[in-house]
Amino acid sequence: MTSKLEQLRAMTTVVADTGDIEAVRRLKPVDCTTNPTIVLKALGTPMFSDTVAEAIRWGQSQGGNREGVVSAVADRLAISVGAALAELVPGRVSTEVDADLSFDTEASIAKGREIIKAYEARGITRDRILIKLASTWEGIRAAEVLQKDGIDCNLTLLFNKAQAIACADAGVFLISPFVGRILDWHVKASGKTFTAEEDPGVLSVRAIYDYYKSNGIDTIVMGASFRNTGEIEALAGCDRLTISPALLEELDAAEGTLERKLSPEKVARVSPVKIDEKAFRWMLNEDAMATEKLSEGIRAFAKDLGSLRAMIDKELKAAA
Repeated sequence: MTSKLEQLRAMTTVVADTGDIEAVRRLKPVDCTTNPTIVLKALGTPMFSDTVAEAIRWGQSQGGNREGVVSAVADRLAISVGAALAELVPGRVSTEVDADLSFDTEASIAKGREIIKAYEARGITRDRILIKLASTWEGIRAAEVLQKDGIDCNLTLLFNKAQAIACADAGVFLISPFVGRILDWHVKASGKTFTAEEDPGVLSVRAIYDYYKSNGIDTIVMGASFRNTGEIEALAGCDRLTISPALLEELDAAEGTLERKLSPEKVARVSPVKIDEKAFRWMLNEDAMATEKLSEGIRAFAKDLGSLRAMIDKELKAAA
């Protein structure tokens, strides 16, 4: 019998949520997703030591103030990690716009264009890259502009239906609704344990999937942020699932039949909803979990971006 991972591949595009080059070689995902946390972790491994040294030398040759140089080196390193992953996967690599731009539409648009230009300078075409933005109102508006430029986007830190509907209205290529972080919030708030079928994160993704498929929305639904394989199995059949290497390994070792849970032909019918900025902000405000988790996620990514910049600043000073 084939493993549950192989069965999952037959019904869902499997994406690796990692910057671990060896894990990507071994597990052979179609796409890879990264974020500041993943990039920082990858750059701390021996595999990227030469890459870091090269970027520091490049940074020394750049003009301008120290803050600008540090930021430019951080961008160069994120692109280097993405480029290494792009050599291994046949599909897309997601690279994230700086978390501290999450509430700045114009700066996010500019950064997205810069990322694509940097990849193209390395011979990696835009159809291999997804620009990753937080699902704030400003991030969604930035994605709307970038999509019209022919730059496909991945909207992350997505915790509720209002965010998903606004992304669809903006013509976003792909969304990453989170599962595990939603579960974390509800476990902490209620003290309960949840089966995979009761899991609030699983139910959230299923509701978004039903909304999209029943309304003919082309935006790809890619479940993300998993705490266990039960959540993944409960979303088997979702367009894409981005999974950590540890859980991919667990699925690869698991035997038994994997039942398809989501299918475009079998969805609950949901009436379309139009969301403007006022409705978006109110619906998000009324959802304590989504409000808290979105803010927490942005802060965490900004912190890791800050750690990367601090490391670069230290290296630049040492090399001076």
